[in-house]
Amino acid sequence: MMGPAHSLSGAAAWLGVGAAAAATGHTMPWPVLVVGALICAGAALAPDLDHKSATISRAFGPLSKGLCEIADKLSYAVYKATKSKADPRRTGGHRTLTHTWFFAVLMGAGCSFAAITGGRWAVLAILFVHLVLAVEGLLWRAARVSSDVLVWLLGATSAWILAGVLDQPGNGAGWLFEAPGQEYMWLGLPIVLGALVHDIGDALTVSGCPILWPLPIAGKRWYPLGPPKFMRFRAGSWVEIKLLMPAFMVLGGVGGAAALNYI
Repeated sequence: MMGPAHSLSGAAAWLGVGAAAAATGHTMPWPVLVVGALICAGAALAPDLDHKSATISRAFGPLSKGLCEIADKLSYAVYKATKSKADPRRTGGHRTLTHTWFFAVLMGAGCSFAAITGGRWAVLAILFVHLVLAVEGLLWRAARVSSDVLVWLLGATSAWILAGVLDQPGNGAGWLFEAPGQEYMWLGLPIVLGALVHDIGDALTVSGCPILWPLPIAGKRWYPLGPPKFMRFRAGSWVEIKLLMPAFMVLGGVGGAAALNYI
């Protein structure tokens, strides 16, 4: 799928988690719901770090472009080192290492560790990166016609304001993980979810997605999971734009309303 659909699906997924939490009597504080949805929308672009033409490659200028090149080469190296005889030959690393459960968990765990050990500045950095990505994904038309600096300023300002809101008692800094020193440990959860939702979205397309690497399936370590081929679609097709994206918006709205106990 393309960047906007990935971000919408990520936001909708976290709002759905919020609805499930409310249904079980553990309603999220509204700042956790909002910040989590934005982080999840941003994290849903992260697996495409292995693609130099993806939305994430443009998000932070030369820095993100350089990271994309490194991720592509690293992913390709891991693919060549771990592929089985049944896996096809490739010329690049797109839709390999960064499109697996391993990458999703690694990113989420890394951000959770940074949040609880790095203090406020680490939290601000995590929020800034994912809020910029969320703007690039959710507001992609506006982001493309505006300057990168304006998007970065919006991300930085939003990160500062939202971190201040979360720091207020009862607003969610210690949500889910309540022991002293575990504030903001939950930040890794929407990051894991966003990356996995991206992988599931790509699995619906023609190429499929090797989410379960390195588990061997049908003799392949990089088996491209997906539904039957007649149910798949091409990225950017009418199915994605006219069917899935509106569906994500509706599901996200319903999930958010349920999470806040409005329905």
